[in-house]
Amino acid sequence: MKMKAAVVRQATDPYKFEEVELAEPKNDEVLVRITASGLCHTDEFGRTLGMSPIVLGHEGAGIIEKLGENVKDFAVGDHVAFSYAFCGHCKSCVQGRPQYCEKFNEINFGGVGADGQSKLSQNGQPVAMFFGQSSFAQYATISEESIVKIDEDVDLAMIAPFGCGVQTGAGAVLNTLRPHVDETLAVFGCGAVGFSAIMAAKVAGCRQIIAVGGNEYSLALAKELGATDVINRKQLPAGQTMAQAVQAISNGGVNYAIDTSGNGNMIQNAIQSTCLNGKIVLLAPSGEVENFDFGKDVLMAYRTVIGCCEGDSNPKIFIPRLVQLYKEGRFPIDKIITKYPFEQLEQAREDSNAGKVIKAVVTME
Repeated sequence: MKMKAAVVRQATDPYKFEEVELAEPKNDEVLVRITASGLCHTDEFGRTLGMSPIVLGHEGAGIIEKLGENVKDFAVGDHVAFSYAFCGHCKSCVQGRPQYCEKFNEINFGGVGADGQSKLSQNGQPVAMFFGQSSFAQYATISEESIVKIDEDVDLAMIAPFGCGVQTGAGAVLNTLRPHVDETLAVFGCGAVGFSAIMAAKVAGCRQIIAVGGNEYSLALAKELGATDVINRKQLPAGQTMAQAVQAISNGGVNYAIDTSGNGNMIQNAIQSTCLNGKIVLLAPSGEVENFDFGKDVLMAYRTVIGCCEGDSNPKIFIPRLVQLYKEGRFPIDKIITKYPFEQLEQAREDSNAGKVIKAVVTME
């Protein structure tokens, strides 16, 4: 079928709406009319992969319009949220940990699906897809394993970001760290992922939740979402580090720290902010970690540094849990979302990159 999609041909190009061809669903796939999609920094990363043309977007949600012959757990008209793609056959997938699929990079960042082919084309030539969904489009043909049913009384624009950024931050707390009610946690970076971690820490009952950022508006919002303390890294006393500031207000360091920035200095401060035997989760690791003195900061302090993909989340289990928390008012994701019409996708991108909005979501209707 033909549809409108936002196509990128060069890394620095703006999104351009073009007509592309979408393949019909195979036996284990569904056709979904997309109603909303979140914007995520990973979409910006997707521009750098050298695949051209490509349709990005990986936080989609919508309504099923057609089922493959073998699809039994969904029906036409079901509201669904999308998440990452996985092979379903490797050791990790078989053990119920699809977030660590051995083919994760290949089928999410390789421009093709698990079958080695793209579902998108233009004038008979393949168009690269992204995360098995390419949600910056009117429709998606997607595996039934990568979708989660959502109650019809829930606004899909609020739920779309759950498929990546939100479950990454929230899952780092609720799935990876699993803090006890009397424990303490610091979050470095106040974007959508960081805010999701803060809201999850409040759900978990952490006694102290410290937000570390560089924007007064974001830090005020962090307190509204559950942070008990905030630290503006740009307003520290001369000579004081972020880690020292956290240590000073947490009686010698927090039990847990989460870095959402990928910045080498932030990561090092996150590590040093924890107490002896503390645990640190890195959600956006970069090449800068090679400069750290792990012997001093980690081994000699008995700390544990943990890499975490997609919040250690199995979406079919974790996303419904987050949706229920949202419905109960305990996970107010709406406070960080700004909606844009699909036609204003490029404006949403510019505002996101400029830090004018926390979480942009484009809506198709």
